[in-house]
Amino acid sequence: MAMLKSGLNRAQWIAVVQACAFFAIALGIVQPLSTSYATEVASNGVSDIILSNIPVYNVDAIFVYGMFLFLGFVAFLCFQHPRRIPFTLNAVALFVVIRSVFVSLTHVGPFLPHMSSQFGPTITHIFFGSDFFFSGHTGAPFLLALIYWREKAIRTVFLLWSMVFATVVLLGHVHYSIDVASAYFITYTIYHIALNIFSKSREWFLQDDPVEKQAI
Repeated sequence: MAMLKSGLNRAQWIAVVQACAFFAIALGIVQPLSTSYATEVASNGVSDIILSNIPVYNVDAIFVYGMFLFLGFVAFLCFQHPRRIPFTLNAVALFVVIRSVFVSLTHVGPFLPHMSSQFGPTITHIFFGSDFFFSGHTGAPFLLALIYWREKAIRTVFLLWSMVFATVVLLGHVHYSIDVASAYFITYTIYHIALNIFSKSREWFLQDDPVEKQAI
């Protein structure tokens, strides 16, 4: 119903379609290709100051279902305010593309021992490849926290989500500590790149910002 009563003008509808296409290409083509490549050419694992000193825990359910829940929550927020869809999807798609470049550059193998997948081949390929640097589970919620920074409750939810995911990927030994630590710095940079590239859609995003509305 939110989309039907969105009040989007023609330019905004075109931006929504373009953002959806960019997001679909990034998530459906670019990321799988980079994950497959990184997994195929992965070398040996290396020692890690954190992973080498903690046992591996089976947290695969939180690792997988938590990401689906995260994506569902983002979709819910977007459908509540359709003018926010272009900037949100463009920023996330840019995040995915840049991360795909990073994981293709370094071919470090998985840390041993690490959490094994209890899921089928499709989920295993998506979530348990050798696409380590940098952690998407850590970075994606942090990116959404930056996007919604002016709304304290939503910002807090995403920051907590990021910290939970950061803990989970370390406990499961599915990311090295550098993957997690660097995610925050790289994601912050990606957010500011998105602000410059997608400035118009950011303006539309802020039209539904409660802080902006209170100032009017």
